Amino acid sequence: MTTALRPPRAVLRRDSGNWGLQTALHRRGLGPVAGVDEAGRGACAGPLVVASCVLRPGDAAKLDGLTDSKLMTAAARDRMFDLVRARAVDYAVVVIPPAEVDGRGVHVANIEGMRRAVARLSVHPGYVLVDGFRVPGLTAPHMPVIKGDQAAACVAAASVLAKVTRDRIMADLHERLPRYLFDVHKGYCTPVHSRALSEHGPSAEHRWSFVNVASAGRKHGLRAPHRVALSVAAAAVVQNGTSPD
Repeated sequence: MTTALRPPRAVLRRDSGNWGLQTALHRRGLGPVAGVDEAGRGACAGPLVVASCVLRPGDAAKLDGLTDSKLMTAAARDRMFDLVRARAVDYAVVVIPPAEVDGRGVHVANIEGMRRAVARLSVHPGYVLVDGFRVPGLTAPHMPVIKGDQAAACVAAASVLAKVTRDRIMADLHERLPRYLFDVHKGYCTPVHSRALSEHGPSAEHRWSFVNVASAGRKHGLRAPHRVALSVAAAAVVQNGTSPD
């Protein structure tokens, strides 16, 4: 198992933007540099989606406007999604269904998804930048980057891949289950979603390990359609706020 390795000290230019860190790593011989990020961690319905991405060094001009997917409009994300997929050296997207999130717990499922996303790259990275926290078990040296989707272009690219993929999955779920309005709130715990849960009860696409979902299920006399780990079910609802990420 590869442990986190601190990269050599490097001076980053202030005008290098979110390309500075991975450029410094490349120049120190630690490339290719992969970025990893997720979408849907705080949602109480729908899958958790994790992506990894390796960008071409010096491609900043071609990917102008690349930043944290939460800071982009839907149209800008869609455009960047196509551009990243066309220009990336390599990328991988992992979709973790609600049943696995409930069985493992959202944090454990997220860590496992990040491992899978890196393992599925056909180009083995020399270094991995992860948004927010360390990921034990990665097959390459790695470093957590606070607000990585704003600080590192490869992490921003991964965030776009994960976010757009998940949004499209939620739009498809809306076609199947229109009463929940998944196309509006993307499965997050908004007032609109809470009203739908209260009125209709949860579906198989909901995360029954979340307190609000379990409570709505009991109100309607429903049980989880899949296994929910006891240690997970006993935990409080996990949210990253009430807005889609």
